[in-house]
Formats: sequence, C-alpha cells, structure tokens
Amino acid sequence: MSAPARTFTVRNVQLVRALFAAAAAVMITFSPDHSAAVGLSVFSGFAIATALVFALSAWLVLPAGGRWPHVLLAIAGLLAGMAGGIPAWRTNDVFFAVVISWGLVSGAIELVAGLRARRAGEQAARDAITVGAFGILLGVVLLAIPAGLAQPYAIADAGEFMLTGIILGVGMFGGYAAIVAVFLGIAGLTPQRADAVAAATENERSASRIAPGGER
Repeated sequence: MSAPARTFTVRNVQLVRALFAAAAAVMITFSPDHSAAVGLSVFSGFAIATALVFALSAWLVLPAGGRWPHVLLAIAGLLAGMAGGIPAWRTNDVFFAVVISWGLVSGAIELVAGLRARRAGEQAARDAITVGAFGILLGVVLLAIPAGLAQPYAIADAGEFMLTGIILGVGMFGGYAAIVAVFLGIAGLTPQRADAVAAATENERSASRIAPGGER
C-alpha cells in the first residue's frame, strides 16, 4: 500500500512564508508612518506568523533528522516577535536591536541549513541559502544605519522634510520583506523543485515502512 499523499509540502511552506512577507511589505510600503511603533508592530506580526509556519512544517514536512533548522527558526522568530510586540519597548533603539539580531541569527541558521542541504543534494537548498543571505544582509544594512540619524532635506515646491534613521530602518525591513515575498513566491510556484523534495522524503519514509521481504 502506498503512503498517503502529503497535504503540506515544502512548496506550501514557501508560499505561506511568501504570503506573510508580502503582507508585511504592503503594510510598510503603504503606511505614511515609518516610526518604530509601526515598524515593530508589523515586524512582530510577521515574525510570529512565520515562526508558527516553521513550527508546523518541522513536524508536518521535514523528516525526523532534518527538523532542527525550522525548530531554531521558529524559536528565533517567536522570541523576536514577542520582543517587538511589547508596546513599551517600541523605541528606535529596540527596533534596530531586535530586527538586526533576528536578521543575523535567522539568516545564519537558514544559510547553514541550506549549505548542509546542498551537500546532501537536496533541491530546495538554493532557496534556503538565498533567503538566509537576505536575512544576514538585512542585519548588516541596519547595522550601518545610525539609529539617531536626523538629516533635513528639501524638495522644490514640496517643502522641507526630515530623513531619520528609523525611517530608513523600517523602509529597509519593508524592502527585505518584498524581496523575500517575490523570491519565495516564485520558488513555491515552481513545483518541479519544491515537490521533488517532498516526494523524495515521502519515498524514504515509504521505504522504511516496507519489511525486508517486501510490503505486506
């Protein structure tokens, strides 16, 4: 008897992650307020929702020996999301500290997992490597932005404005979310790659259920 078809695959994980990233990008892009309160509010929802996806996929998608990356990513996202969700902590310094830490830690976890998967010949490895690199890049870029930056500028016939570090920081997070949404969306809509990983895992599990003398 063949194993039952999976209802939740690597492809589904990519598409759900893309959906949450797209929602975060849209909220940041169309919000006229790029303050720390808004940035951390959007980031908190994005991080916690993505952490839940990782937690579910660790048990529903990945084999027993390969769950550690998603478990660690779920923990990192949940902790960062909870920290960003505390209203009293929504300051400029906390935004940079939380998002930088999350970007570097989660990016490193996914990058390492992708490199290990590539050595094992898994077809989803490139996606993990790329998204992990995006996370690290987000952390590095935010590190280069002074949290206390306040640069006035003027636009002819529009008036005078103030460019601040938090505006740049929140905007960078929105840009990161948009890039990840597009990349994971394309990856999730390419079944030849994502479904191949799920099929290979399912075949391994099916083989482990067959007795040495053949399936009964």
